[in-house]
Amino acid sequence: MIRLPDPLLKTITDEAEDAYPMECCGLFAGRREDAGDDILITHVQPSPNVADGDRRKSFLVDAKVQFDMMRELGDGPERIVGHYHSHPDHAARPSDRDKQSVYYPDHVWVIIGVEDGHTKEVAAYLFDQTAERFRQIEIITDTPGN
Repeated sequence: MIRLPDPLLKTITDEAEDAYPMECCGLFAGRREDAGDDILITHVQPSPNVADGDRRKSFLVDAKVQFDMMRELGDGPERIVGHYHSHPDHAARPSDRDKQSVYYPDHVWVIIGVEDGHTKEVAAYLFDQTAERFRQIEIITDTPGN
């Protein structure tokens, strides 16, 4: 399960709608809890989509954004735990291109399905290396302090 506080969820859905019809993307900082698949997201870092080619169908997080975030997190308890991107006019399901882009298999993938400029669904996935496929995980949203 991924815990994504409401304000951070709003940040990524607003960004996906603003980027439409292009894909948006960015990184999540946070920590894994209970040494398992429970992930707490504490920070969202939007990135320009620097993908080559058609950015309506692909994304690439800017390496400078990633390195700056890694430097900022340092040796603290939090680290980069995943990323998000949007699927304009497509479902919030991993594409074949997404499967080919699993460079950090332990990262959570959050996909925002945007249709006609409006968020339709948000889904989270982890990549199962053994089965070589994504598996959906639950997203828990809440307001911090609740």
